[in-house]
Amino acid sequence: MEIAKTIEEVRQKVADWKKSGFKIGFVPTMGYLHEGHLSLVRESKKRTDRTVVSIFVNPTQFGPNEDYQIYPRDLERDQKLLLEEGVDLIFYPPVEVMYPEGYKTYVEVKELQDQLCGRSRPGHFRGVCTVVLKLFNIVQPDEAYFGWKDAQQVIIIQKMVEDLNLSVKVIPRPIIRDPDGLALSSRNTYLRPEERKAALALNRSLDLAAELIRKGELNAEIIRRRMLELIEQEPLARVDYVEIVDLKNLEKVEKLDRDVLIALAVYVGRTRLIDNLRFISGEVEK
Repeated sequence: MEIAKTIEEVRQKVADWKKSGFKIGFVPTMGYLHEGHLSLVRESKKRTDRTVVSIFVNPTQFGPNEDYQIYPRDLERDQKLLLEEGVDLIFYPPVEVMYPEGYKTYVEVKELQDQLCGRSRPGHFRGVCTVVLKLFNIVQPDEAYFGWKDAQQVIIIQKMVEDLNLSVKVIPRPIIRDPDGLALSSRNTYLRPEERKAALALNRSLDLAAELIRKGELNAEIIRRRMLELIEQEPLARVDYVEIVDLKNLEKVEKLDRDVLIALAVYVGRTRLIDNLRFISGEVEK
């Protein structure tokens, strides 16, 4: 396994692989890896000949009062995990490589970026799309792997790839959860023990939604209110949003008569957590 810190190093290595006819898989991350990230790596290893993982805590997707400075970082730990998984190349660029002095270009996916998390985190998806497009251009992968936990991100990146005629294929993969149901996230490390327990309200609310759907409830507002009632019983939880939206355009729906995303963001203590389930072709995917 090699580590590259410059764009030129990555491009040369990938060019050499492509000359040999290798298919390139790519997993973009912000590091502090967990089993969710590693599941994406394993999928890439299965489907492609060479796997590249980027580790870059992207400053442009953090707001002024968010956790950029304290976001967990541990390159040595991440290296060890990726070595064990057989990753071929880590791209670990400094900020000045990705955003050199005088940088002025940003990418937006209008409307989709303003829904759900975009309302609470203005500019977030502008930063996400910008860095992901840059990484796609640097790595030139055939396939890129993203987790459904960040469902809005998946949908926005898919739309960016479609609209900008990019050749990369976006492969979304299932949410990975702890045994008690909490969706894995690097930010889970912020939670104190009592908050970690309280955070299970997110998963319980999604389980309730799934149960209601399986029993035939298709009224979006009834499902949403039942979820809210459950979460609000947890004193350490503060709801940012609970929404049921069209899976393609992220607009609110009244009935579950199409493919939908049931998404929520909840503050537990000072930590903002997200989770979701998808209702696709009449089946619940969680």
